[in-house]
Amino acid sequence: MSDQRRKALKTILQLTCQILWVVGLVVGLSGVYLLMIYRQSSLFLSHSYITLPAVFALASAAFLLASGCLGSWLSFRDSTFLQGLFVYLLVLVFCLESTASALAYFHSTKLDSEIAPLRGVFQNYTGSSKDLNSRAVDAAQEELQCCGVHDYRDWLETSWFNSTGGLCVPHSCCNSTFPSCNGAVDQPWQLYAQGCQVKLEIRLQFVLSFLIWGSPLVFLVEVVLFLTVAQLMRHQPVMDYQVLDKN
Repeated sequence: MSDQRRKALKTILQLTCQILWVVGLVVGLSGVYLLMIYRQSSLFLSHSYITLPAVFALASAAFLLASGCLGSWLSFRDSTFLQGLFVYLLVLVFCLESTASALAYFHSTKLDSEIAPLRGVFQNYTGSSKDLNSRAVDAAQEELQCCGVHDYRDWLETSWFNSTGGLCVPHSCCNSTFPSCNGAVDQPWQLYAQGCQVKLEIRLQFVLSFLIWGSPLVFLVEVVLFLTVAQLMRHQPVMDYQVLDKN
């Protein structure tokens, strides 16, 4: 192999490894975001298994970044051992990312059952700042900009609504564009229109979709890396030794 071709292959390796870093950051941030959603909404979720894609994604991201560093190093030096280690890391990354993607897809098809406890938490709302469920509901409605499970009318069926006179929903339902809003049900235009179930599903589906599509993206990048490293390993330069005859 000519020096020019080897230089071109190493340039491709360097550029592809930089893409690997970007993919690793995206996958890692997606995992962190999913863990943050779970931390904020754990009372609304049926179990903690939904965090498994995030765990595998973070592990995959760590190995992606390590593989990118090793690949970049390989673009500056020739080492059969390091090339073999690089290929091993790529296989490991693909296994981890495929597992994360498969788990993310599984949970994305089960979101209705995943957030089944949401209605129960809203039904047990007391309005007290000392009540964990009530604080979680108010925080969710303010952050997600939603009201009720499906809309504000869900509050009309709660015991809290009836016990407070049946005139207002929680103040966290108020749309932030209406500073004078007090939660009155006779002014529904001042309340958030969408329910929290839809908003939470959208947020979960968004981050899970990143994890789902991470596997095909990693696969495409790794195919380029495999082909490049294979060409480099096939035409590895051999050190010439000069044998001196003994007199």
